[in-house]
Amino acid sequence: MTEEPIAATERSGADGTAEAAVSAVLSALADPTRRRILDALAARGRATATVLAGEMPVSRQAVVKHLAVLAAAGLVSGRREGRETLYTVLPAPLGVTARWMERVASDWDSRLAAVKRLAEAERERDSPAGAPGGRDDRG
Repeated sequence: MTEEPIAATERSGADGTAEAAVSAVLSALADPTRRRILDALAARGRATATVLAGEMPVSRQAVVKHLAVLAAAGLVSGRREGRETLYTVLPAPLGVTARWMERVASDWDSRLAAVKRLAEAERERDSPAGAPGGRDDRG
């Protein structure tokens, strides 16, 4: 895996690097309750912590703490409306993380293809002539 900088349009995070943004997103999404909250929020479009807590197996206070982690990772935004805060999903950090994961997957696909080629070349070299999968030099 290469640690190349990501395009300036994808830069975010406290230190201005995509790596920081990806780390924050992956850390925030490591918790299954936060994933459920993000899914519920995405399905609704926007919601309060009280509404989200009604769909979760945790208290409203716990939902508020989870929302703070999601907000710190740039995944949600809160806006005060009266006595409540309405939260919405911010998809940009997910896009940055998805593109990073695609690059990692592509790197691994290339590496695995190279290992496969080496293994097949070794098998071809070690196969007796005329054997299935081997060379037949008799023309």
